[in-house]
Amino acid sequence: MIDRPLLDTLKSNLEGDFKFDKLSKALYATDASVYRKIPLGVAFPKHKKDLQILLTFAREHTIGLIPRTAGTSLAGQCVGDGIVVDVSKHFTSILALDEKSKTITVEPGVIRDDLNRYLKPFGLFFGPNTSTSNRCMIGGMVGNNSSGTTSIQYGVTRDKVVALKTLLSDGSEVRFSDVSTTEFQDKLKLQTLEGDVYRTIYNELSPPAVQQRIKELFPKPEIHRRNTGYAIDELLATNIFGANDVPFNMSTLLTGSEGTLAFTTEITLQLDSLPPAEGLMIAAHFNSIESCLQAVAPVMRHTLYTCEMMDKTILDCTKNNIEQLKNRFFIQEDPEAILMIEIRDDSLVALEEKKEAILTTLALETQNYAQPVLTGSQIDQALELRKAGLGLLGNLVGDKKAVACIEDTAVAVSDLADYIKEFTALMKRYDQKAVYYAHAGAGELHLRPILDLKKSEDVRLFKQITDDVAELVKKYKGSMSGEHGDGIVRAGYIPFMIGAENYELIKRIKHSFDAQNIFNPGKIVDAYPMDQNLRYEVDREEPMIETFMDFSDSQGILRAAEKCNGSGDCRKSVEAGGTMCPSYRATKNEKDTTRGRANTLREFLTNSEEVNKFNHKELKEVFDLCISCKGCASECPSNVDVGALKAEFEYQYQKVNGTSWRTKLFAYSNTLNSLGRTTTGVTNFIFNNSVTSGLIKSMFGIAKQRSLPLLSKQSLRSWCAKNLDALQPKRPLKTVCLFVDEFTNHLETSIGIDAILLLTTLGYKVQIVKHKESGRTFISKGLLEQAKMIANTNVKIFHPLISSTTPLLGVEPSAILTFRDEYLRLADDKEKAKSVADNSFVIDEFLFSEIEKGIITSAQFTQEARTIKIHGHCHQKALSTIQTTFTALNLPKNYNVTIIPSGCCGMAGSFGYEKEHYDISMKIGEQTLFPAVRKAPTDTIIVALGTSCRHQIEDGTQRIAVHPVTVLKNALV
Repeated sequence: MIDRPLLDTLKSNLEGDFKFDKLSKALYATDASVYRKIPLGVAFPKHKKDLQILLTFAREHTIGLIPRTAGTSLAGQCVGDGIVVDVSKHFTSILALDEKSKTITVEPGVIRDDLNRYLKPFGLFFGPNTSTSNRCMIGGMVGNNSSGTTSIQYGVTRDKVVALKTLLSDGSEVRFSDVSTTEFQDKLKLQTLEGDVYRTIYNELSPPAVQQRIKELFPKPEIHRRNTGYAIDELLATNIFGANDVPFNMSTLLTGSEGTLAFTTEITLQLDSLPPAEGLMIAAHFNSIESCLQAVAPVMRHTLYTCEMMDKTILDCTKNNIEQLKNRFFIQEDPEAILMIEIRDDSLVALEEKKEAILTTLALETQNYAQPVLTGSQIDQALELRKAGLGLLGNLVGDKKAVACIEDTAVAVSDLADYIKEFTALMKRYDQKAVYYAHAGAGELHLRPILDLKKSEDVRLFKQITDDVAELVKKYKGSMSGEHGDGIVRAGYIPFMIGAENYELIKRIKHSFDAQNIFNPGKIVDAYPMDQNLRYEVDREEPMIETFMDFSDSQGILRAAEKCNGSGDCRKSVEAGGTMCPSYRATKNEKDTTRGRANTLREFLTNSEEVNKFNHKELKEVFDLCISCKGCASECPSNVDVGALKAEFEYQYQKVNGTSWRTKLFAYSNTLNSLGRTTTGVTNFIFNNSVTSGLIKSMFGIAKQRSLPLLSKQSLRSWCAKNLDALQPKRPLKTVCLFVDEFTNHLETSIGIDAILLLTTLGYKVQIVKHKESGRTFISKGLLEQAKMIANTNVKIFHPLISSTTPLLGVEPSAILTFRDEYLRLADDKEKAKSVADNSFVIDEFLFSEIEKGIITSAQFTQEARTIKIHGHCHQKALSTIQTTFTALNLPKNYNVTIIPSGCCGMAGSFGYEKEHYDISMKIGEQTLFPAVRKAPTDTIIVALGTSCRHQIEDGTQRIAVHPVTVLKNALV
């Protein structure tokens, strides 16, 4: 029995952290698979000594250690009821690069894409390229023997592992690398666990009959993506067993062993020179899956770098994802499948010859109907579309999901078309229309049945379909696992796939490494049942969760949280770009990811016994650092909108626990600013004076380092009452309605004035009507009843006024975009709210559309040269696009405009003002934005659309940022 004092002792012995609270265990109970097992606790070791302490504890108490990096495993490798050992936080160093031998040594928590960014200046890279490459870690790639899109050219992870430094189950440190025949004989003499392992391997694999049995029953050797059990077939292909001159390397066995044999602390990899500089991709379109697959063998006669496939199901999912819509540019008509064929060469002439040869093959030997050719960044866009496939499958609304169980089968390329033909027939017998995508050129497609694993009948299908597919894969002497590993979902099929005697052999190998079964038990050998320990309780009575906001687009808030399939896109590094997830990037804590928040909400809404299921301190903790940037609404392939989930949580939680004075202060800031305007000078003195402002900050828990926003001398509405009529053009091009948001009206009147001057000078009549504030402050603080009243009033006011010819424009993205986002969840009249949303725009979007029509031109602006750097607002990037701002600011011919590749600024409305959040807020700003602003010459104009962004830039860099309308107004001629 492992009791609390024992766990406390373990925690105190570690220099790293060890958590065994309810929240941490819930966060690590799942990965990207269909499984859920509550662990005993979660360890975050800082170094080798911590790992050895954990090993000793595991041996003494016979509990499992489950290694974990990014936690994106699809087969259940990262779940278990022992201690999850997360090395993603501290084992993240690049240790040594040897340019001459083209090798590098890293710790297991190094992210694959981050490694390649480090290597690029040296002209080198690590070839295996998974769809999760911007967050997956080298340790996980070694554990699964990952492959990815480039395996047909660069091989799989096993091909690249030179050496592994490991801790064996007795705590001893061993480095596995190439050994000569003499060195191998010396290893056999060692009276250590290392010696035992070598002796077991040698004795088990030496008999000719055993070798013959392995060759007969293991997958075909030409299938280079194969992970069935342990790679003992690969060990036979070494000089120790008389096959050739290839030296024996135990790393070959450990790669793909899913952490069941040893704990890896350092990995040495073989690198490749960067791919040829010139490349293109042919995206062949097909009207059927069958015709697409029949094209694979002919095109694979050419030297390809990738040969990937997407089917209509995946392509249709991309239509509903804001981030991926822009990557669909090359899709023609409505294909059933697309084959993405990439070629590269250092010579453009040679590249053109290769292209023509492939197009000829496609024309003569296949039945495709379109062959768009992509170049440059277009290739990256197409590959991003393909990479998003896994996460996009989470977009299926409801309980039926594309389930990972048979998604990793691999056969010889020559067998692929026949295999898929039989597979499709099998699916038809089950009345299934499976999903087909991924690595056609490697003989592997990620095939997924669509099932509801909340229902026992579909759980039975889950197993029956996998049983039948295992039979089919064995018929073609293929592999049930090509790159995703055996884990829980496929490990039970290993005896069938490789034969009982071979299976007993790998069990003995496991025992020689790990006699007490402490390394990731239940995986590969003695597997957990594949149809138990599922994420959802089967045939449960579905919890009925009443919400204030409308989550009917996901069939309720619980299913909105369940859309997260664990793909972990929210764990990508700052250098990977994008916005999601700012707080995780600052803390590196799983609880601060979109995945962590969605999983925790799912866990507590499902299992809570509270009357109000939102009333849990664990939920308060995971949502605390969510800054509602909305990055997840577009960048998460499953469109898990944590900003909306947080708003609902805050509302429900406050119903039980009350609302703090500080929350009310920020939520009612517009009302307070209106009151303060009766004595603007006095209000600003109080806010600006160090003594009085200090008292306010102390009373309301506001960071002392922050400057408080001051009121403008007059409100925008009062200025308009005096000046607007005189500014209107006599012959307007059209009428626009300007939304006077609560921030511009009171705090930055000059921006509103600049917007009006810009629009009227360009020939637009500006209409301003009496309306409510946007409700943004209430939404962000969970005061949804107040927000709903505002939304209903504004929809009622604007519905008869605005249309496609008379749009509603706003200068503050967080305010105007509430019409396109939260109003659709809050407003009673959904039809009218949708009509208003369709005609509401950030002012930059409107200017862009007029530029595209040729109505606004460069001739209307100065030819003076200026340099401009843009920081995009999070809501603009998530719900619109920053490209409209970029285009508008490029109107003046000699303006040199660039976009700062920043995520969130870190202020996020009131978040950065709150004293407990100040440090995180500034840390987020320091990731990309602040350094870029500081580096910019003093005469560079810094542009930021959001009022919070401009305030954060000033507090963090002492530079003044301006709104784009100010830049354009000043540039008018």
